[in-house]
Amino acid sequence: MTHRLPRLVALLALASPALAGSPVAGSETTPVTFAEHVAPIVFQNCASCHRPGEAAPFPLLDYGDVKKRGRMIQLVTQTRYMPPWQPEPGFGEFRDSHYLTTDEVETIRRWVEGGMEEGDPAKTPELPEFTSGWQLGDPDLVVKMDAAYSVPADGPDIYRNFVLPLGLDEDKWVTAVEVRPSARPVVHHVLYFLDDSGRARKLDERDAGPGFDGFVFQATGNLGGWAVGGTARHLPDGLAMPLPKGADLVLQTHFHPSGKAEREETTLGIYFADAPPERTLMEFQVPPEYGSYWGIDIPAGEAHYPVTDSFEIPVDIQLINVGGHAHYICSKMIGRATYPDGRSEPLLYIDDWDFNWQGWYEYEEPIFLPAGTIVDVELIYDNSDMNPRNPFSPPRRIAWGLESTDEMGSLIFDAVPVNEDDVAWFHLVSAGRPFRSYEGDNGALNLLRRIQSMDRDGDGGVSRTEVAPYLVQLLDALDREKDGILSAVEIAALEARAN
Repeated sequence: MTHRLPRLVALLALASPALAGSPVAGSETTPVTFAEHVAPIVFQNCASCHRPGEAAPFPLLDYGDVKKRGRMIQLVTQTRYMPPWQPEPGFGEFRDSHYLTTDEVETIRRWVEGGMEEGDPAKTPELPEFTSGWQLGDPDLVVKMDAAYSVPADGPDIYRNFVLPLGLDEDKWVTAVEVRPSARPVVHHVLYFLDDSGRARKLDERDAGPGFDGFVFQATGNLGGWAVGGTARHLPDGLAMPLPKGADLVLQTHFHPSGKAEREETTLGIYFADAPPERTLMEFQVPPEYGSYWGIDIPAGEAHYPVTDSFEIPVDIQLINVGGHAHYICSKMIGRATYPDGRSEPLLYIDDWDFNWQGWYEYEEPIFLPAGTIVDVELIYDNSDMNPRNPFSPPRRIAWGLESTDEMGSLIFDAVPVNEDDVAWFHLVSAGRPFRSYEGDNGALNLLRRIQSMDRDGDGGVSRTEVAPYLVQLLDALDREKDGILSAVEIAALEARAN
């Protein structure tokens, strides 16, 4: 339950007078008390954020705290604004769910409307044991911006890159990154890029202030990212991301001015694996990165604007987790898998997308998707004046763009291959989707041809120094021998599969 309530007026209008279901506390005549009925719900689902040192603006750690905010808690739980858990139940099973059951929501309503009695204090459960400081324990490496960046009180969104030298003299594998912004109200998201080319340092040196602006930087690797509503967690099942020796960490931070001038000095904790992982973590987006550029041009007043895309899984994989990304006027996200035998399975359904809460959801058990499975994604946008999150009043035409008041959108999946030999082919097919021609030509083959054209020394292979910066990460993924060169033999193997 937390952070900000910008929609209270709209929520009051939308709040239903009662919710169906059998109340946890028994019949309507049974008294509901804080100690026996409400404290277990709040302590389990709210207190982890609503305590000193965390992002929430007030604590919810005892009867007095909860009673003081009782009517607001009733409102935000009835409207499902809090706790911040976006996936609808029954459309994928996820770990660590904070979704309140209908019974739990009804219990809170009855307690508030019945006078918010405490009950017997001796029956109040103990608070969970929370980790103080770093939520994942002491990091193996802590890095911090060397100077604070000033964010103005208002104005357009800011995308700023900050270079943090890591000074590693050996390759590492990363299982988690925990970010600790110093000015949380203005930090919307942070992406963790890697650079072992020195280009980011040069761009930083040319800019007078801390960091450098824009999207001109081409990373040579990445460690994921964080957005409002996200929590740090270790990758499951022994998975880890590569961190080459000598690489710098580059934070690409999206600032959204809050009405108050702030100074941000981000600190990160990095957690290393004891050994390289046995399986490779792979990511794919539907629509692909920037793929929704062509499908988003939403007229003012349009209340139901769909963007759809599909991806045919080229090899046997297991889905590990899923997250979504969009801006203010996206309203729904639907992901579904259709197997080669015609069976269908929901992967994620967000019925009320909220830009402020961009979580990452780990499946309770990995989902096996055989080669030939179709992953379909539909995004719905509401650009009407009935959308309380619409940034414009009256509504304006909204197209794809980088500002928060523009739009974009995709579901992002993490997966592992069933067969490690399929990793390079999966990466090429997934990355090749934007390279499909209008005639439907093979995007993987088109992308491979583009990579081959960069062979400046004519040896039949392509090295990291030859390939365009924006393709370095892909080359590393295709390079099975991990020698920094996509050899002629490796290219021939991929070409054979593409044909």
